[in-house]
Amino acid sequence: MTVFNPSSNHPARGVQAWQILVGMAMNRQTTTYEKLSYHMYQKKAQGVLDRILGHIAYFCIDNELLPLTSLVVGKGRGTPGKDIPVDLATIDGQRETVYNFDWYNIYPPSEKELKPKISDSISRKSLTSYRRRPVSRLLGSPPGFQPPLE
Repeated sequence: MTVFNPSSNHPARGVQAWQILVGMAMNRQTTTYEKLSYHMYQKKAQGVLDRILGHIAYFCIDNELLPLTSLVVGKGRGTPGKDIPVDLATIDGQRETVYNFDWYNIYPPSEKELKPKISDSISRKSLTSYRRRPVSRLLGSPPGFQPPLE
């Protein structure tokens, strides 16, 4: 049996974070960086989550998935960190799409799939345009997506 340990690399921890975030999405929950660090490290370690969550964010972008990392917010500000590629003007709507998506139907990414460098995935210019695009334009209709009932 393999377990996550303090020396696990960022992509490995990304696999761990993916599992946690999918469970939260399916239960319509958000979490703070601090609480996520407790789930992953059993201590305050929120300062190391930016790169770990970055692997997930860019995996979602590259695979035209919804912004799963939008569920992790700063304790004081209530929004994702500045380096997480989400449009803060539409964050509530983005979270609703994340909550309504069938994440259990998506095969979890492997450590290898999360390993590519962020700079290999997407350029800063396209990241800026990604942040400004509404989810519906960015993704079209992802497999299994059902818009929220109004």
